[in-house]
Amino acid sequence: MTDPQYPHGDQPAGQPPQPSAPFEPQVPQQPSPQFASEPQPAPFEPQAPQTSQPSEAQAQPVEPQQPAPTAPPAPAPASPPGSELRDAVAAVRAEVAKSVVGQDGAVSGLLIALLAGGHVLLEGVPGVAKTLLVRTLSHALSLDTKRVQFTPDLMPGDITGSIVYDAKSGDFEFREGPVFTNILLADEINRTPPKTQSALLEAMEERQVSADGITRRLPSPFLVAATQNPVEYEGTYTLPEAQLDRFLLKLVLDLPERDAEVEVLSRHARGFNPRDLDAAGVRPVLDAQQLAAAQAEVQRVPVSPDVLGYAVDLARATRTSPSVKLGVSPRGTTALLAASRAWAWMTGASGVTPDHVQAMAIPVLRHRIQLRPEAELEGVGADTVLRSILQQVRVPI
Repeated sequence: MTDPQYPHGDQPAGQPPQPSAPFEPQVPQQPSPQFASEPQPAPFEPQAPQTSQPSEAQAQPVEPQQPAPTAPPAPAPASPPGSELRDAVAAVRAEVAKSVVGQDGAVSGLLIALLAGGHVLLEGVPGVAKTLLVRTLSHALSLDTKRVQFTPDLMPGDITGSIVYDAKSGDFEFREGPVFTNILLADEINRTPPKTQSALLEAMEERQVSADGITRRLPSPFLVAATQNPVEYEGTYTLPEAQLDRFLLKLVLDLPERDAEVEVLSRHARGFNPRDLDAAGVRPVLDAQQLAAAQAEVQRVPVSPDVLGYAVDLARATRTSPSVKLGVSPRGTTALLAASRAWAWMTGASGVTPDHVQAMAIPVLRHRIQLRPEAELEGVGADTVLRSILQQVRVPI
């Protein structure tokens, strides 16, 4: 089935089929010949213990012999590279599901961003569990998390920190803001003016904060998970293009399906309290050291020149589309590569394929293009333009 959050349209004839959406349970797929993974060795089978039969000469009574030395047991077969780390990442998804229902796509997107070292923008109407999702994810990770509620009167120093006077020492000192953490929940980021929104630019891109002539490094890992309401809502500001480009993914959280909404009510009827995640059974299952190891493995996922060229062709097609005023920049292309690598690693693939690039194209690129006014008047959206481009650009076979 097609994930409603990441629709890609029908695949043109003669091209390989689209993969199932990256945020649904995966089933084994038959790889194309060019991108097929290497055959796996047969699993090790333990050998049955051998017993020696006495020969005729040995049948005669002779002086006792020392028992033959027993060969050491063969080592257990090694797990595939990264399998334990993938299991740990999958366990995070299971923990989040104890609290959040019907947003599997957003959960996968947040995990991809963590593995790729990027940031996530979550957009949806109020009440679709945007904030609860990030809170639960941080609870399932052994990472420091802080939250900032963005309001119209929020100042840049309220986020990054400021110079304050210490009455005891008589000196001025820098007091760190909430940005000095592993996961920063920027709640309703588009309810504060652009000047304050831009305070996160250096932190998101350089992983540092400069104040009073001193540059201070942020903890690692560092993820900004920002939530926003649709721009049509009253009291919202449009995010600056420069800041939008810093988000690896833009995930759109739709209203849940009926069955999911019934499950939400059932949990609340049983006493679920979204403010008490411990009571819901959510526990930490992944720490910073494991996450760093997984990020290192993602960086080692190979990418062929054909796949690199395909990602570039998709980005260049946005720059020549008649509906687009400003297309994807090279930063967007590198973001597409990073997300595709992370998704390939999560699926256990031996390398990035065009399927992985197609699966990540819309969430990575949807917020990086600006449409022409006439296209917006006709009701053409960024997702529609990107689906059309995915159908038109030739896929390497």
